[in-house]
This record gives sequence, C-alpha cells and structure tokens, in this order.
Amino acid sequence: MTATNLRVIVADDERPARRFLVNLLKDCQGVTLVGEAGTGEEALALIESDRPDLALLDLQMPELGGLDVVRQLPAAVLPLVAFVTAFDDFAIEAFELNAIDYLLKPVDRERLAATLDRARRRLARREPAEQRAATLATAAAGYEQASRRTYLERIPVRRRAEVVILAVRQIASIVSEGELLHITTLTKERYAITYRLHLLEARLDPRRFVRLARGTLANIDAIAKVSPMPGGTYMATLSNGQELPVSRIQSRVLRDTLLKL
Repeated sequence: MTATNLRVIVADDERPARRFLVNLLKDCQGVTLVGEAGTGEEALALIESDRPDLALLDLQMPELGGLDVVRQLPAAVLPLVAFVTAFDDFAIEAFELNAIDYLLKPVDRERLAATLDRARRRLARREPAEQRAATLATAAAGYEQASRRTYLERIPVRRRAEVVILAVRQIASIVSEGELLHITTLTKERYAITYRLHLLEARLDPRRFVRLARGTLANIDAIAKVSPMPGGTYMATLSNGQELPVSRIQSRVLRDTLLKL
C-alpha cells in the first residue's frame, strides 16, 4: 500500500446512502473502491476475500451491524474501520473516547477526506492487528454499555460543516420524507438526518413523544390544540405554529389518551 492507493470498501443497507458515499470516494484521489456491500454478511465476505485497507461500515445495518461485522472478523484480516451513522450520541461518545473514527450521515466531503488521511497515517505506523482489534472491542463494549441508558436526551445533527447537539426536549416534531427525517424544534429551527423513523421512535421516551401518523412524531407537550377534521381525523397544531394531520388510527389513540380527562 502506498499513500496514493488506499483500498476501501463501503457497507450500508440503504442504497441511496451507499451510492452517495461511493460517489464521494470516487472523487477522492488515491482511493481504490474495492467493493460495496448491502448487508453485514456481504461486508464480512468482502473483507475476508479482498482484504481492504479501510472499511466504512454502517453502524445500524439490520441483523448484522457494523460492530457485529468487526466482532466476527479475525484480527489478522481486520482492516482499519470508520463507522458511518446517521446519529448516535452513544456511539459518538464511545468512539471518541477510544479514538475510533466515525462519519455522520449525510457524509461531508471534507470530513471523509480527513478520515482517509487518518487511515493513511495509521497504516504508515503499521499498527499491530491485535492492537486494532482490542481498541475496537473496547469501543464496542463502551457503546453497548452506554446504549443501555433509558432514552435519548440529545441528537447530533449536521448543519453545514458543524455538528449541532440538539436537546430532545427542544424537538417539536419529526416528519419522515423519503430517506430523511425532518426535525423541527420548538423555536422553528429545522434539521434533517438520515435515519428510520421507527428506530428513532424506539429510542425516544413514549411519555414525551406521540405518533400522529405513519411518518410523523410530535412532542406531546408541544401540542397546543387538536381540531376535528372530516372522516373522524384531527389536525394537531403545535406551539410553534406547525399544523400536522393525524391519521385515522392515531386519531383513535389520541381520543383515548390526550383527549380524555
């Protein structure tokens, strides 16, 4: 391996996110894309057969996530690893503590370039594979211990070149649109993250957030009024002025919970 030839694989179960990262890599000098994987199992096979220098692994792949892939690889074939995550304050805490690289989705071109440079420097130092495996194992254990906490209190979101730490209590609504979740705060600030709504909902306090429709969550304390609509549904108006339609099924839930004394 020379400084002008960093062999990389990308693993992400979401094809648009994977293609976006692959296209960024193709614009980077001194990078050879060895292959891409849509599952953790494919990533394992690709790493074992092609022995890349660096693996960019999605942390939240179903069945076999990025950490699971790392755990199942023998130390002798373990490449350098940078985890890719839409957001995960527990992961970021564990990875930063153990000097493990990570990329927040949507991946920023400059941040990716910095990750590639760090990988080249680590390869130049000829870091022992056993040391690399031990560091990743410590980070994984730290992540799992931290993620046992009850519910999310903060969400890191990208705003241009910055990462904003958004307090969950400041969120008014979360609306799914395609591959993105649009987060609106109580003060009408808007952010977008790449994540699945049902996975985020599972990490939010159900006493604080309620589902209004298939693609919509709202902060219960931010719901200022609920207006009846035709067909037995409602329109929820939030304290920040947002108006969010409530599906027929969730309207029944609201009637049985929020709308009863």
